[in-house]
Amino acid sequence: MLSFSQFYLGIFSLFISFLSFLNILYCYYFDLFLDIGSFFFVFVITLFFGSLVFFKKKNLKKTSIFEKILTVVTGYLIIPILLAIPYFLTLNNLSLFDAYFESVSGFTSTGFTIFENIKHLNQSLILWRSSTQWIGGLYFLISLILLIDIFDTNLKRSLTNFISFSSSETLKQSLKISFIYVILTTFIFILLSISGVRIFDSFNLSLTLISSGGFLPDNNLSLIIDSKFQQIVLSISMLLSFFSLFLLYNLVFFKRKNINFLFEDLYLLFYLLFLATIFFIFFNSTNDFSLLFLSVCSSISNIGFSLDVPQNLTFIFIILIIIGGSFFSTSSGLRFSKLFLLFRFSINELVSHAKPKNVYSNKLPFFNINLEIEDFHKYFLSVVIFVISLSILSLFLTISGISSEVSFKLSILTLMNTVNSTLTNLENFNFQELGVFSKFSLILFMMIGRVELLSILIIMKKFFFKN
Repeated sequence: MLSFSQFYLGIFSLFISFLSFLNILYCYYFDLFLDIGSFFFVFVITLFFGSLVFFKKKNLKKTSIFEKILTVVTGYLIIPILLAIPYFLTLNNLSLFDAYFESVSGFTSTGFTIFENIKHLNQSLILWRSSTQWIGGLYFLISLILLIDIFDTNLKRSLTNFISFSSSETLKQSLKISFIYVILTTFIFILLSISGVRIFDSFNLSLTLISSGGFLPDNNLSLIIDSKFQQIVLSISMLLSFFSLFLLYNLVFFKRKNINFLFEDLYLLFYLLFLATIFFIFFNSTNDFSLLFLSVCSSISNIGFSLDVPQNLTFIFIILIIIGGSFFSTSSGLRFSKLFLLFRFSINELVSHAKPKNVYSNKLPFFNINLEIEDFHKYFLSVVIFVISLSILSLFLTISGISSEVSFKLSILTLMNTVNSTLTNLENFNFQELGVFSKFSLILFMMIGRVELLSILIIMKKFFFKN
C-alpha cells in the first residue's frame, strides 16, 4: 500500500533524478568526467525511489492535516541528504555534515555557503547548487497547496472557490504551479541573456531568482552584473518571486468578477511604489537609483544578494527582509499583507475602546473582502512564533561565541531564508569556521523558516495537547 508520504516524496525524487540527468548531460558535453559518477549515483537512487510511486498499489486514503505537515517537514529533512551526495563525493575535503549544511541552505533557498571561493568549484557543481534552490522553491510552493487548509479563507480564494482542496484539486493546482514556475524560470533566463549576462550565469541566476535563493555562480555579484541596464533587468527578475506566482496567470485569465483574487498583489504594488519613491527622494544622494532599486528588490523578495550599498541603510534593509513578499510567492517572509492587516486590526481595536459607540469593520480597503477574527489570531500567532524563534536562535548563536549583533542579524536572515550580503553588512561572514552546534542550529531554523509558522503550532498541539 502506498502511503501519502511515499507518494509525495517519491514525486520529488523524480524531480531530483531529472535534475541529476541534466547535470550528467552537462558533464558529458563539457568533458567533466570526474563529476559524472556522483550525479549518476543520485540519479539511480532517486529514480528507484520515485519509480515506486508507479509500481505500488495506489489507494491513498484521506490524509489529515497533521500527516501533511509531517510529510512536508520530513521532506525538508530527507531531500537535502540526497542533494548533499554530489558535494560529498566530488569534494575530497568536505565533511558529510558540511555537505548537508550546503544542501539544506540551497533547498530552503537561503544561500548560506561554506565555500569561500566559488571559482574553485567545477561548473557542474555550481549548476547543482543552483538546481537545489530551484527544486526547493518548487517544493515550498506545492507544500503551500498541500497545507492550504491551515490558511485563512481569503488566501484560498486567490486560487479557487472551493473551501477545501480535494485530491484532484490539489493535483490541478500543483500542476499549474509547476507549469508557471518553469515558464517564469525560462522567462528570467531569456531576460538576463538578452541584457548581456553570460549564458551560464544567466541560467544559474534564473534558477536562483525564481526560488528567492541566494547562491551565486561567482564570488561576487559585481563579477556578473556590470551595467545599470543589467541592474534594472536583475531587479525586475527579482520581483517575479516577490509577487504572487499566479499574478501573470491571473492577469492573462482575468475576469472582472474575480478582482479580489489580485488584492494581495495590488497591496504589494503600492508597497513597492512607496518604497521606490522614498528611496529615490531621500536616499539617492549618489544619483545611483538603479543600485538602490536593486537592493530594495533584493530585500523585499528575500533574495538578499546585492552590490555595494551604504552601510547606514542596513537597518532599513533588515526591516524590509523581515516583511518579505506575498503568500503564494517563493519569498513569503512574514508577508506584507499579513502585517498590514494585523496593524489595521490593532488600530481598529484601540479606537473602538476610545469610541465604543462606533462600529469598525475589518473589511479590506479597496476590496469587498471581510476578514474573520480567527484570521487575525493566526496572523498574531505567526508573529509571536517568529519573535520566539528569533530569540532562541540568537541565544544559540551567541552562546556559540558569535557577537550579539551578528547573531541577531544572522538569525533574521536564517528565519527569512535570505543570504548574507552587503545589505546586512555580513558579506564576509565565514560559515566554514562555525562549530557543529552553530551549523546545526542554522540548519534547524532554516527549515523552520521555510515551513509556514502556523504549522509548527499544529505539530505542538498534536504532541502536547492530544485531546
